[in-house]
Amino acid sequence: MSDIVEQAGVSQGTFYWHFKSKQEIALEIIRAGREGLLAVINQGYPTEGRSVEEMVRRSQRLLKNIFEFAAENRYFMELLLTESGAEDVIRVAIRETRIDMQTAFRSNIKRAVELDMLPNTIDLDMRSAFLVSLLEGVIARWLIGPVVDESKLQQLSPEELAAETVRFEFFGLLGI
Repeated sequence: MSDIVEQAGVSQGTFYWHFKSKQEIALEIIRAGREGLLAVINQGYPTEGRSVEEMVRRSQRLLKNIFEFAAENRYFMELLLTESGAEDVIRVAIRETRIDMQTAFRSNIKRAVELDMLPNTIDLDMRSAFLVSLLEGVIARWLIGPVVDESKLQQLSPEELAAETVRFEFFGLLGI
């Protein structure tokens, strides 16, 4: 609480005048974070058919924006990615946010299929689940840890992290 009050630049009394409990604070962080994150994801919604190269560039730009959002909204990301010990109402809000994320990515992928950018044989739910899981894992290790000793993951900028993630997203372990 003292970290939040310090960053907000207000006294604890003023802060508690607006928020009656830690649960209220957590729910507001989740609400505002969900809105912001979904707005970023929805910016990646394809509006016209593109080449694979353009799709990769566009995805990299979207991921960079997501990683920048994550870095700027660390409290939200920690709540979202480490829900351990949270009260039931907070866990429900976190689950709803994660479902909303997957739904937003599913819409983006579905639109890419409609534009013939991706094959119409892919399983939209599976692909969106894979993508969200990849992003959650990368963001968690980048912002929170743990990482193996020789990893440079936490030293990467959002742009560098986006480039590495999109390379894996489109080309997998082979990186072709």
